[in-house]
Amino acid sequence: MSERTLAIIKPDAVKKNAIGDIIARYEKAGLKPVAIRMMQFSKATAEGFYVVHKARPFFDSLCTFMSSGPVVVLVLQGDNAIKKNRDLMGATDPAKAEAGTIRKAHGANIEFNAVHGSDSPETAKFEIAYFFPQTDIVG
Repeated sequence: MSERTLAIIKPDAVKKNAIGDIIARYEKAGLKPVAIRMMQFSKATAEGFYVVHKARPFFDSLCTFMSSGPVVVLVLQGDNAIKKNRDLMGATDPAKAEAGTIRKAHGANIEFNAVHGSDSPETAKFEIAYFFPQTDIVG
């Protein structure tokens, strides 16, 4: 079943010049970018995006990190895109991620873990709409 998911190449991976490698991994896995933009999150943008984590102890440091440098935000489309992207990303902690995953290749630790991906169809719908009007998505 073809579906869409949101992916973010985080500031640490952008800083390491890993954008091209990460997008190539998406495409090789059959995930087609149908919307893409580079942007700098404000702290308020990050807080709104991660509002689901507001009560968690890592919320402030996550929002500070996500607004610390440019990110690349993408909508990926493909068969079982959410699960496929989650598998491709690997475990949240790069030290526990399997070889060949994006986080194993480009993540430094549980906080600086290179990429974000939607975890459910409901989350994907919210996250995609947070950054992209429907008219900006092709395909």
